[in-house]
Amino acid sequence: MEYEVVIGLEVHCQLLTNTKIFAADAVVFGDAPNTHISVITLGYPGTLPKLNKKAVEFAIKMGLACGSEITRYNVFARKNYFYPDLPKGYQISQDKTPICVGGGVTIKTKNGEQFIQLHHIHLEEDAGKSIHAEEETDTLLDYNRAGTALIEIVTDPVMKTSEEAAAYLTEVRKLVRYLEICDGNMEEGSLRCDANISIMPKGSTVLGTKVEVKNMNSIRNVQRAIDVEIERQKRAVANGEKIIQETRLFDVTDGKTYSMRTKETMNDYRYFPDPDLAPFVVSEEWLADIKAQMPALPHELHEKFVTTYKLPEYDATVLTDIKEVALYFDKICSHTTNYKAASNWVMGQIKSYLNENHLDINQFPISPETLSGLIELIDKDKISHTIAAHQVFPLLIQQPGKTAQQIAEENNLLKQNDDNALQTIINEVLAANPQKVKEYKFDGKKNLVGMFMGEVMKKSGGKADPKLANQLLIKTLSEN
Repeated sequence: MEYEVVIGLEVHCQLLTNTKIFAADAVVFGDAPNTHISVITLGYPGTLPKLNKKAVEFAIKMGLACGSEITRYNVFARKNYFYPDLPKGYQISQDKTPICVGGGVTIKTKNGEQFIQLHHIHLEEDAGKSIHAEEETDTLLDYNRAGTALIEIVTDPVMKTSEEAAAYLTEVRKLVRYLEICDGNMEEGSLRCDANISIMPKGSTVLGTKVEVKNMNSIRNVQRAIDVEIERQKRAVANGEKIIQETRLFDVTDGKTYSMRTKETMNDYRYFPDPDLAPFVVSEEWLADIKAQMPALPHELHEKFVTTYKLPEYDATVLTDIKEVALYFDKICSHTTNYKAASNWVMGQIKSYLNENHLDINQFPISPETLSGLIELIDKDKISHTIAAHQVFPLLIQQPGKTAQQIAEENNLLKQNDDNALQTIINEVLAANPQKVKEYKFDGKKNLVGMFMGEVMKKSGGKADPKLANQLLIKTLSEN
C-alpha cells in the first residue's frame, strides 16, 4: 500500500534575554551546574514570578516576521506534569491565548517555493537538564536552564518530506538570527526541534496516529530521524501492528528511534490560568514600537539584491544566509555600482579568508568603504584583478587603516601606462627570445604573441596595462 506522510514541527527557541522569563537569574550557557538558580526558579512556597518584558517583545518580533496575528490579551497557564528537571512540578506556558496566531514561513526546495503554515507561537519557560552520565548510578540535575525564556513555534501538519522539514528549520534558524532573538545553536540546545510524524493511506483524508520524535541536535539529524521514523511506521503497518501515540528518541549513533513514553493528551496536562501571574495586554502603542524596531528580514534583502542590484538568485541566496554578511555586502553597494564585483569579492576572497582564519564577518578588518575603493581601482583599470586579489587585498588586511589607492601607490602596484617604460620591457623580452621572434615573423606562428605577452607581464610584475602592452608588442614585432 502507498502512504502519504504528514509532518508537523515544534521548534523551541531559547530567547536571548539576560535573565529568565519569570526570575532575575542570569541566563548563561556552560557555567557550573546549579549556579544560576533562585527560590523562584525552584518554586519555593510564597515566591511570585514576574514576567520578563523583553521576552514578550522577542516573541512578538518572531510573529511579525512570520506574518502572524499578535494576540492582544494574554494569559499564562500552568501545564501540570512531573519530571525531575521541572522543579515546580508544572511549567508556566500559554494555552488558550498564544502570543502569535497563524502566519507562516516560505521555504525553497527542489520543487520550488512552499508556504509552511504556522498554527501558533507561544511563550513558556524551559525545563532544567537531566544528565545521565555512564559512570553515575543516579540521574544528575542541572537547574540552570530551568526558567529560561522560550518560544515554541508550532506548524500545522502540512509538510510531506524530510527535505521540507529541513528547509523549514533552516529558514526558522535564519529568521531568529536575523531578529537577534536566539542564537540558533542546536548543538548547545538553544534551538530544539520535535517532529510529529504520521502516515495515512494515499488519498485518505483521515490523519494517522502521530508519533513525536525528540533528541535531534542538528538539521541533518532532524532529516535523518524523520526518514527513519517514516520507514519504521510503514514497516509496522505492513506487519499488522498498530501505531500508538508516543514520544520516541532518535539515536544519532545507530540511526534508529526508540520509545520513550506514551504521549500525554491535553487533558493530562490539566491546564488552568496561573493564579500568580496577571494577564498582560499588548497595546497598540507597544506593538507599533516593536514594529519600528524590526530589522530587514532575509527575504527582504534577497529581493533587494535581485531587483535593485540585479544579482543572480544564487548570489542573493548565499549573501543573505548570514545577516552580518548580507549587511556588509549592502554597505559595499552604497559605495559602488559594480554590485556583481562586490558579490564576487564577498563570496570569493572574503569568505575564503574568514573560513581559513575561523572568523566571522564582524572580525574582518577591511571596511566596506575600503573594499569598494579596491573595486574602483579595478574598474578604472588602474590595477589588474590579479594584483588586487593577490597583493593589494592581503596588504589591506595587514594595514586596514589605509585605502586601496594608498596601498597600490606605496607598493608600486599601479598599472604601467607609460609608453616608454613598456617599450623598454618589450624590447628586452624580444631581445631575449630571438628564435621565437623569427618564428613569429617568418614562420607565421602568430600565437606566439601570447607567450611574449606573458613574459612582458612577468617582467613588469603584472603592472603593465595589457591592452597598451599588446598594442605596442604587435607594433614592435611588425616593425623589426
